[in-house]
Amino acid sequence: MAAEDLGNLEWERSKISQQDINMLKKLGISGKQDAIRFPKEESYPAPPMQYRVSFVDHLIRGLSTPIHDFLRGLLFMYGLQLHHLTPNSILHISIFITLCESFLGIQPNWSLWKRIFLCRRNGSSSVAYNIGGVVICVRPDVEYFDVKFPDSVQGWRKKWLYIREENHGSVEDNIPPFDGAEKICRRRSWDAEATDAEKAATEALMTRIHELQNTRGQELSGIQITAYFLRIRVQPLQARKNPLWMYAGDKDVDRLSVDLSVNDLAKLVRKISSLNKKDSVPTSCGVTPYSATNALPQPFMKELIRFGTQFIGYRNHAGELEEKLAEANRRADALTIELEQSKSAHTKTVEDLQKRLDDAKKALEENVTQHSAREKEILSRLETQSRRFVRRTHQEYELDNPEDDELLDALSLLEIHGTEARNGLAEAEAGLSRLFPYFFHKKEEPAVFIDLAKCFTGNEDLGLQLRQEGLKVGVEGTMALVAESQQQVDWSKVGDAGKIETKKWQSLIKAAKPNSKKILATLGYKPTTAPSSSKPEVK
Repeated sequence: MAAEDLGNLEWERSKISQQDINMLKKLGISGKQDAIRFPKEESYPAPPMQYRVSFVDHLIRGLSTPIHDFLRGLLFMYGLQLHHLTPNSILHISIFITLCESFLGIQPNWSLWKRIFLCRRNGSSSVAYNIGGVVICVRPDVEYFDVKFPDSVQGWRKKWLYIREENHGSVEDNIPPFDGAEKICRRRSWDAEATDAEKAATEALMTRIHELQNTRGQELSGIQITAYFLRIRVQPLQARKNPLWMYAGDKDVDRLSVDLSVNDLAKLVRKISSLNKKDSVPTSCGVTPYSATNALPQPFMKELIRFGTQFIGYRNHAGELEEKLAEANRRADALTIELEQSKSAHTKTVEDLQKRLDDAKKALEENVTQHSAREKEILSRLETQSRRFVRRTHQEYELDNPEDDELLDALSLLEIHGTEARNGLAEAEAGLSRLFPYFFHKKEEPAVFIDLAKCFTGNEDLGLQLRQEGLKVGVEGTMALVAESQQQVDWSKVGDAGKIETKKWQSLIKAAKPNSKKILATLGYKPTTAPSSSKPEVK
């Protein structure tokens, strides 16, 4: 089985334990009515209206609806859906948002993110995952918090469920609709690096992150940040009314539940990290996070405002992409119009050729009919005069005065019409002989006129053959001109008329008309002997 097909086999019937359900209740994630729906017998997700597909391990790592604007921006920039991200990747994003809001006092932004993280495909040479097919990684040259992720998260792909989509009146808070068949395609944004301007704007933040990690006695760790957002009961990946630097304690409007017990908090931290039962779970952070009781310092607020005015984030980048997409759509529309016009002109030409062919066939049939009628008339008159001649053979015939002799008049008339008939049939035969090789170039021309005429009165659509030969001539002539122009042309995209130098083509066509044979001879082509086509052949 091909590696790209293996991802489609990952989905199977959801297996969520009662222990998982109890944990979601304690965390307040399933506190609202119909906030979560558990799958029944289906083995492939089919979310109801206004619901999206998620996983238990994503929810316990900080995900809730409506999703945070920054998370939605990442999904857009990387071209991903939620089920493409592993649980550890979700935790990376939660820690980053908590770090920005609680310890740096800024909104999470694309510039700082690019300095720290990149995307990688999750799989091997024989397996291409769809569920969890992408992982968020810290750049190898960046010093960042040791999060202590577990080596693996067992069985998380089987614990999928439906979460109710919510928003604050804006579609930007919505999770992209679920598409289990969407393939993961690597994008340049996976490795996007900060520009020089973004590096300059975020240098102070990177320095602050280094200080938070290395200030003796006040070191901040990834486990401390994780335990902090779990302890305050605010989901970092949820679109909230207030940023975490305004967290107001037990009465905060964004809290999902009451405080977890010490035991439950320790179990949860150990579940999503590599800590074991012997390792202690931090109950506080090495540095006090910003909150309603620990407000941002005024000088830092000014710096935050300045940074906000300098920052060019993923929204700007998304705007540029949308402009490029709009331009591509306009270009596609223009090409569609040109194609329709070309089709219309081609159809009109074909119809005109068909009409000419029909007229020629009709004229030929009328000519044959007229000659047949004349022949019948002449034969009838000849028969009559013959009978009279027979009768007169028994009588004396005087040649002294031949005027008004009916027999001589009949013979003269026969000679005149016979000559006319012979000339007409000769012209008809010559005309059909000239047309015959263009329609039946692989057949031998019949020697008998009647057989030749029957070839043109059959059921075969001669117009189709004429159109095909006309298209051959056009295509081969175009290829000869392209070769002479020495332009590089991608024939798979030859319909992209916007890339053709119009003036160049016009001058080539004008020059080629009186010199087409010379051009073909120069290029090493020679026309085929078949009169039905001018197809050039390579010597």
